[in-house]
Amino acid sequence: MIEPPRTPPPPPPALAGGPGGPDALRPLIDTVLSALRTGTRERGGPLPAGGPDTVTARVRTALGDVLPTHGTGDHEALRTLVHTLAAGAADPAHPLCAAHLHCPPLAVATAADLAASALNPSLDSWDQAPAASTIEAELTRTLAAEFYDTPHPDALLTTGGTEANQLALLLARERHGPHLTVLHGANAHHSVPRAAWLLGLPPATALPTPTGTLDPATLAEALARTTGPVLVTATAGTTDAGLVDPLHALADLCDHHGADLHIDAAYGGPFTLSPRHRHTVDGLTRGRSLTVDLHKLGWQPVAAGLLVVPDRALLTPLAHQADYLNATDDTEAGLPDLLGRSLRTTRRPDAFKLAVTLRSLGRDGLADLIDRTTTAAHHLAGLLDAHPRFELHAPPTLTTVLFRPTPTDDDHLATLRRTLLHDGTAVLGRATADGRLWLKATLLNPHTTAQDLETLVTLLEGRTHR
Repeated sequence: MIEPPRTPPPPPPALAGGPGGPDALRPLIDTVLSALRTGTRERGGPLPAGGPDTVTARVRTALGDVLPTHGTGDHEALRTLVHTLAAGAADPAHPLCAAHLHCPPLAVATAADLAASALNPSLDSWDQAPAASTIEAELTRTLAAEFYDTPHPDALLTTGGTEANQLALLLARERHGPHLTVLHGANAHHSVPRAAWLLGLPPATALPTPTGTLDPATLAEALARTTGPVLVTATAGTTDAGLVDPLHALADLCDHHGADLHIDAAYGGPFTLSPRHRHTVDGLTRGRSLTVDLHKLGWQPVAAGLLVVPDRALLTPLAHQADYLNATDDTEAGLPDLLGRSLRTTRRPDAFKLAVTLRSLGRDGLADLIDRTTTAAHHLAGLLDAHPRFELHAPPTLTTVLFRPTPTDDDHLATLRRTLLHDGTAVLGRATADGRLWLKATLLNPHTTAQDLETLVTLLEGRTHR
């Protein structure tokens, strides 16, 4: 019996890397860009209208069977789901999307991230990331030197401020032992007390900050009554109001009492790069460690966090060995040991998009972006302060503006914010200060114009004073 000829199996899906990777990617990228455009056009504003139930229904309809028996093909899958993602996005590139420390990423950084994704280096051993490991080493040393004028400053790439703060507490615990006392202002990021809990330290002590920043007198009293090793965490750019603690005064107290100082400058740290505004965060160099996020005022796709230290020797406690990644004989033979550069094993080459951005914009280009966003924040504050139907909490320190319509109460204010979200017309945050609820505009978009801000004020006036 003669068997019929067998149909050869189809080839496996195309890969992003290798010689054929660029040719395989090019038409797919065109599909992605077209779907981004149509999805953004369908959304029409900073947020999809209709609220969570409506968005969920739309997404479920588009997804259909999440794991179908037979696939729909690359282009259909991308066209349908990228369109759905864009149509249902909170778009930080829209000037009225200003609730959070959630930046619109630069196009050049996003393009660089595509290359990193295509090649997929993993920064846990040199033989997985030969060039990327060198780029990371050069980048982290360069950025660390922007904050510390010391012989051997260094920085670790993190997923953001939360991981950087956790690493800072971990290093302090390894220096001083498990009975370390952590003192922080009530204005500190929630990741600080959480890190103390995760690391098995005594519960962190929150010191009151009724003015929004940590008062040196309050810290002095706390240090005077605390025995044993202490880590103080100061903040340069609070999440709620963008305020900066008095860093020099707090550092002086830490020096006097023999306490370590960590500064969480996830928000305010990049201000160091602006000659016009670096005075706002003067004192960052006084910290034994420093958290900085460049997916805030650095305009990077997440993640782009840093833990910066004045001396790379401070990172020694993170050393770790796994024979298949950093065998002793390989290290002695000259292969770089990358495993102590993070608590994570597999790591994306997040340094690459940063390196591309720095080369593209240079120091003056980044400073210009910081200056533009700061100018926008002050312009919005001026509009609100001059308006008889709004109350400005205070002039902005960084790029956050707190305000509220007047007259109003907290319940109406919270309802107003949710109404704007439900309608998809504006995305504003909320913060509690002076015992009251405030609307929060966090301006991170360097393309935001004076006209955009006037539109926001007019929109709010129409919604609150009908």
